Amino acid sequence: MTDTVKIHVKDLKKYFGKLEVLKSINIDIHEGEVVVVIGPSGSGKSTFLRCLNKLEHSNGGTIIVDGNDINDKNININKVREDIGMVFQHFNLFPNMNVIKNIMLAPVKTKKMTESQAHEAGMRLLKRVGLESKAEAYPQQLSGGQKQRVAIARALAMNPSIMLFDEPTSALDPEMVGEVLTVMKELAKAGMTMVVVTHEMGFAREVADRIVFMDGGYIIEEGTPDQILKNPKQERTISFLNKVL
Repeated sequence: MTDTVKIHVKDLKKYFGKLEVLKSINIDIHEGEVVVVIGPSGSGKSTFLRCLNKLEHSNGGTIIVDGNDINDKNININKVREDIGMVFQHFNLFPNMNVIKNIMLAPVKTKKMTESQAHEAGMRLLKRVGLESKAEAYPQQLSGGQKQRVAIARALAMNPSIMLFDEPTSALDPEMVGEVLTVMKELAKAGMTMVVVTHEMGFAREVADRIVFMDGGYIIEEGTPDQILKNPKQERTISFLNKVL
């Protein structure tokens, strides 16, 4: 891990109406680091993730991504987002487009690539996620696990340096979880900076450089997988892990 901070978050706050969902979040995420965020439902994990690429507007604090202050009103957020891939719980593929067109859309639309370049890159990405035979298939013809692997390939099509995963396996049948986690492990191995909100403790144990435990809008505790999963210090972390491990 290098000393370059890819994502700097200071005093991040987020309200939905009167409800304070994030209460002063502070964290630095380094280049090539895999940070796994765990915690009970409603703890603010997904909101935190969505604030990192401004899918949610924060109500206070600073978020700097690759040197860009994303809360600066003069920033071109779409330009910043080109460098941040995002994978959601429910795939969000376009049902009226086949797999390869889903992957080609963003690079062609942002004029990063010509159609033929995007097609070639898309096929390469499909091979990487083990789905090159499905290039002409439509989303409804795929299993959940295949859809999620296509969604990962689509996020990678913009050649991002950061990948955000919001519970990427929670909508999948148990036997399909493995195929998605395998792709994510490969990405981590290749040095991608990743922030992953997940309930998959096995993945957290095996792949994370750091685990962050959130509850009630706070980061309660963070550390290596061994520190957090085997030797947590905070009562709240201990009681959560007793239920899920």
